[in-house]
Amino acid sequence: MELLLVEDNQRISEFMVKGLVESGFSIVLAKNGTDARSLISQREWDLIILDIMLPDIDGIELLQYVRYKRINTPILVVSALSEPDDKVKALDYGADDYLAKPFHFKELVARINALTRRFKSNNEIQENILTCNDLNLYVDRHIVERGKKEIKLTLQEFKLLQLLMENKNKVIARSLILDAVWGINYDSNTNVVDVYISYLRNKIDADFENKLIQTVKGRGYLIRTQE
Repeated sequence: MELLLVEDNQRISEFMVKGLVESGFSIVLAKNGTDARSLISQREWDLIILDIMLPDIDGIELLQYVRYKRINTPILVVSALSEPDDKVKALDYGADDYLAKPFHFKELVARINALTRRFKSNNEIQENILTCNDLNLYVDRHIVERGKKEIKLTLQEFKLLQLLMENKNKVIARSLILDAVWGINYDSNTNVVDVYISYLRNKIDADFENKLIQTVKGRGYLIRTQE
């Protein structure tokens, strides 16, 4: 099992690497968020162990990057931040589990094993379906339905809707949408995001009273669940 450890504290990283290798894991260490982002984009990992307080890109920003890229690798946050709000924030932004420092090493190994078992089981058994009220997106089959109506989308429309639904109720900036859907750097002169949001609205919201896709002026777009 190959794990990526993102930890800038040398004493802690040496302790964790030594213990995990002795427990039978293969470990690659990233000492900052920039190196971690590069390693995550280059290859697949069985699990990522992530510190929050990093010297450049903090752990929350790295979590956002991973999930906006639709990378489903399980992420275990191991952090000295132990307040409930810190844990909730990390989980909201895509962490699968949270372990506060200091910790017992046996608990770290147990959580790694539990996360990887759960991830493997979910991938084998469950179909990947995203839902937002009466809107369903079937990731593997590239099917979108609202109510009982199937909605035909182009590939880019599907990718944009998937991004919004994976982050429902969260505002996504145009720059992040461009990077995640089109893989291009932010260009303030392009209106491709606005055009495709318009396409989606015509297909997703036009025939329904409840409008799911919303604009937050000056910040970006989101898909919001209706109460």
